Amino acid sequence: MKLHLKRPLVFFDLETTGTDIGKDRIVEISCLKVMPGGEEILKTRRINPTVPIPLESSLIHKIYDEDVKDCPTFKEVAREFSKFLEGCDLGGYNLLRFDIPLLAEEFLRCDIDFDIENRHIVDACRIFHQMEKRTLSAAYKFYCNKSLENAHSAEADTIATYHILMVQLDQYQETPFETKEGLTEYPVQNDMAALHKFTVDKTADLSGRIVYNPAGQEVFNFGKYKNVSVEEVLQKEPSYYDWMMKSEFPLYTKKILTRIRLRSMQTS
Repeated sequence: MKLHLKRPLVFFDLETTGTDIGKDRIVEISCLKVMPGGEEILKTRRINPTVPIPLESSLIHKIYDEDVKDCPTFKEVAREFSKFLEGCDLGGYNLLRFDIPLLAEEFLRCDIDFDIENRHIVDACRIFHQMEKRTLSAAYKFYCNKSLENAHSAEADTIATYHILMVQLDQYQETPFETKEGLTEYPVQNDMAALHKFTVDKTADLSGRIVYNPAGQEVFNFGKYKNVSVEEVLQKEPSYYDWMMKSEFPLYTKKILTRIRLRSMQTS
């Protein structure tokens, strides 16, 4: 099967120093760009994270400090990857909860505004969990009937995810899915907009600290102001903005918070 693409779709995966989106760094990035015509372009780079890689992380992805000491820093390759991703939709495995937020943080540290608002995002993990409910190695075995060699290497995981999505499209295009509202839909289609709708929970930021309520307003999703309008909180308690900006929230969350604050000031 050939993907129906109106613009390039980039599958990507990160290996990192850990799982803290605000603090951890990339040690390997692999991107597989699938062009509308079917051409595939693979770009993989190991990155010097400029901080020690914890042993527990190295034991998972097999990348140690010695392996990356002579590699470029992310700042040195940031514009190269930003250009590679420009105008592309994004695909991956569990990328919404981890890979996209962490990549956005790395770009923002380099003063590159990585935005996802005008991109379709396809998360094969969400399709898998909603249709079968299992892990990447299990998904690869389940869909492709192969064992995933070199699991937790960015390149192997990236290519496996691409293959999994292709099989998912073959398997589920005629499979009905019951929504929370009790409606029957056929959400797994060879169409990036349909897959985006099925796999992405729309949040205002990338880490789920700020989400949308049923009326489409941005509300906080944590703390004492959970489910309260961000604009309302910033107007009632302006110091809350300063507290968040000085605290260890992800840079992308701070960016969205600032955007809401500026918009509120312009309309008030």
